[in-house]
Amino acid sequence: MVWLVEQKQRRAKQYGNEVVKMLMIRSIVRPTKVDDVLAALMEGGFPAVTKMSVVGRGKQRGIKIGEITYDEIPKELLITVVPDEDKDFVISTVIKAARTGDKGTFGDGKIFVSPVDEVYTISSGMKESSSGEMEEVKV
Repeated sequence: MVWLVEQKQRRAKQYGNEVVKMLMIRSIVRPTKVDDVLAALMEGGFPAVTKMSVVGRGKQRGIKIGEITYDEIPKELLITVVPDEDKDFVISTVIKAARTGDKGTFGDGKIFVSPVDEVYTISSGMKESSSGEMEEVKV
């Protein structure tokens, strides 16, 4: 419980008393680029990332090799939650690390950004709203 108060105080010092909007950034990247992206995010000060192996296809509708079409392409999904003011830095970091070559190519991936209204910490039973208010959840 003490660490939650300390975290809130650090955030208040860092961002003042303004409401800090949190965003979830979901990046779908090539499996061969995931280590580069994770290292770049870590170096940039964003170590908290959830990684999942996924399959899917984009505009290219899969890959056709000879007569066979592979429409389930393996990718990695990286999820992180950041303050709104860090969004552009995190997106730029992911693009630079995940892009193939200087200009990129089809299949390099996508980034999706969505708002986060509430966060629940399972171990402490605390709920944090987008306004930064903390409250204990009754279970």
